[in-house]
Amino acid sequence: MRHAPISSKLFVENRQRLRALLPPKSVAILNANDIPPTNADGTMTGVPNSDFFYLSGVEQEDSILVIAPDAHEEKHREILFLRETNDHIARWEGRKLSKEEARKLTGIQTIMWLEEFPLMQRLLMCQSDAVFLNSNEHARADVQVESRDARFIRRIREAFPLHRYERLAKLMHQLRPVKSAAEVELIKKACGITRDAFLRVLKFVKPGVNECEIEAEFAHEFIRQRGRFAYNPIIASGAGANVLHYVSNDQPCRKGDVLLLDVGAAYANYAADMTRTIPVGGKFTKRQKQVYQAVLRVMRGCIAELKPGTLPRDWQKTAERLMQEELLELELLKPKDIKKQDPDRPALKKYFMHGVGHPLGLDVHDIATIGEPMQAGWVMTVEPGIYLPDEGFGIRLENDVLITADGQVDLMADIPVEADEIEDLMND
Repeated sequence: MRHAPISSKLFVENRQRLRALLPPKSVAILNANDIPPTNADGTMTGVPNSDFFYLSGVEQEDSILVIAPDAHEEKHREILFLRETNDHIARWEGRKLSKEEARKLTGIQTIMWLEEFPLMQRLLMCQSDAVFLNSNEHARADVQVESRDARFIRRIREAFPLHRYERLAKLMHQLRPVKSAAEVELIKKACGITRDAFLRVLKFVKPGVNECEIEAEFAHEFIRQRGRFAYNPIIASGAGANVLHYVSNDQPCRKGDVLLLDVGAAYANYAADMTRTIPVGGKFTKRQKQVYQAVLRVMRGCIAELKPGTLPRDWQKTAERLMQEELLELELLKPKDIKKQDPDRPALKKYFMHGVGHPLGLDVHDIATIGEPMQAGWVMTVEPGIYLPDEGFGIRLENDVLITADGQVDLMADIPVEADEIEDLMND
């Protein structure tokens, strides 16, 4: 655990919220993620299962969480199963959680070793009618590799074929979008680390540096502050800024180009997601600044429309209306283009072809129930852009915003975004 300890109160309250949604005589079972393999005997760094972490705070592999609110024995209503350590594991892999450490971390009082799971599973299944099992139901997920949860689902259905099985993801999609005060503070921490790294980069960028060197500057600051990259960073200069998911990060930065930085830190598994576009030579051209200011106006207009009750699809339409007005002012679109456009493929999509934002939290593209209106407590990214391959540059800006009953709180308000301020900082 690289980050500072988190109060177990967060995870206790998250489990309480889930229990309130579970029907009588049900049990929910979640598995930690696998450690992904590479080649030969190599492995990648493990990434915690977001739902598992949300409910327990545990980041250790081979762990199982069981929640059975109506279990006959009170001590069986919450159980965390952990891999039992020994001298060999401690020598080769490092420390694992003790039972007492796990109690303090999670607030769960009943901690058992994995060897005890089969017997306890059978006991709780015999007391339960409905079984809630976890899976990745993100609408944009392209699941190619079988997860630990998927393997478990297959095995438990074979062992207990007559139970009623339910999708835990439906409940988690209700719970996780609304962030508690503790979660907002962790996202703010990730935003603060991102800000510090961006300020560092503003002093570093100049003609001749390579995109990979800039990525290294972000990595230095993130790791120094106990964070990590929340996603593969986009460090795109010149024409690369028009590639929406550019991740090569290997080109030299040239004077006269702009540099698009889509980078965010993760702290305690909570993500930040920032985009800034800066001039490599320290000063925007007249045309670059003209487009930059248009994107900034759209971003601010979209932030103002983040309100409880707003449907995401309506918010997207607002973004496209604002962007269309700016594209007309920039003479990238003409009134005749709009008059003859296909309503399903509006003309503005030539220059702004992606969504204006998404929920943010334990995942960069955090989960939410499709079609549900926004609520107070959601954290949304706001990321309009204009992409001009024919002119050799693209501009995107992005801030993370908390929706409240009283308005919006821009969690990145202290990260420079005004064109003049960026130029001043780069030339100071």
